[in-house]
Amino acid sequence: MDQITKLENISIHILREAYANFRNLGMLWSIGKDSTVLLWLTRKAFFGHVPFPLVHIDTHFKIPEMIEYRDSLTRKWKLPMVYGENKAALEAKQTFPDGNIDRINCCRLLKSEALKHTLNGTWPRYRFNHEADEYQLDKDTEAYTGMIVGVRSDEEGSRSKERYFSPRDKENTWDVGDQPPEFWNQFKTDFAPGTHVRIHPLLDWTETNIWEYIDREKIPTVSLYYDQGEGKRYRSLGCGPCTHPVKSTARSIPEIIEELKSGKFAHIAERSGRAQDKDDGGGLETLRREGYM
Repeated sequence: MDQITKLENISIHILREAYANFRNLGMLWSIGKDSTVLLWLTRKAFFGHVPFPLVHIDTHFKIPEMIEYRDSLTRKWKLPMVYGENKAALEAKQTFPDGNIDRINCCRLLKSEALKHTLNGTWPRYRFNHEADEYQLDKDTEAYTGMIVGVRSDEEGSRSKERYFSPRDKENTWDVGDQPPEFWNQFKTDFAPGTHVRIHPLLDWTETNIWEYIDREKIPTVSLYYDQGEGKRYRSLGCGPCTHPVKSTARSIPEIIEELKSGKFAHIAERSGRAQDKDDGGGLETLRREGYM
C-alpha cells in the first residue's frame, strides 16, 4: 500500500469516527486545496453523500474566483452548503480593506468572531436551497458540537500542536497545553458537555501529498493555484487584499508537484503570501487560540 493510500485510509477512518461520535457535526470548507481534498474524502467515506453541513465563513473579501468555484461545486455536487458572516462589522466598515483597523483585528472580526458565532448559532447562517438555486436564511440555529477542519501540521507552526480530535471551550478558545494524548490510533472522542471539538483528518498530510492526491483523484481545484502566463500563482488562498501569489511558472498539477519536490520552496513557507501571518509575529497562534481555523 503506498503512502497516499495509507493517508486516505486514516482520514476516512477519522471522518467516520467523527460522524459516529458527534451529534451535531459540520465541516469547514475554505474552498482551498486542503479543505477540498477533505470534501472529496468525505464523499468517499460516505459513498458519495455528505452527511453534514459544509460551513464557509464569508469575509466578502475573498478572491472572486473562489466564490464562483464554491457555488459552482455546490450546485454540481448538490452540497449541503452553509455560510456565515460578521454582518455588523462589514456594515460598519470595521475592516482592513476599508482602512479602519489592522489586518489582525480584521481577521479577528471577519473570521474568528464570525466563525465562533456561526458555529454557536448565535448569528444568522445562510443555507443554499438547491430548489430555489439561492442562499436563504437557515432555520437551524443549533450549535455545532464538532467541526471537521482541513488543517495540516506541516502548514504552519501552531497547527503542528493540534490533535486529530482537539477540544475547545464553548467560546471556541483553544488551550494549547490541554490537549488529549493520541497514541496507537486511540482517539479521545468523549468530552465534557459544552466542549466544542475540532477534528483534523488531514493532520499528517504534507503539501506534496495533497497535490499528489489531487492528481491521482482528478479533484477540481480553483484556477488561482496555476500560473496563467504571468509567472505567478497562489500556494495558499484567502482574502484578496491580504493574499499574494508566489513566483512560479507551474501551470498544471504535475508541474506543481515537480516544483515542490525540487526544493524550490524549501525555505519559503506555504503561507508566505498571507500577510496576516506576518502581522501575527510570523504565525497564527494568537488568532488560532481565539478560534481561528
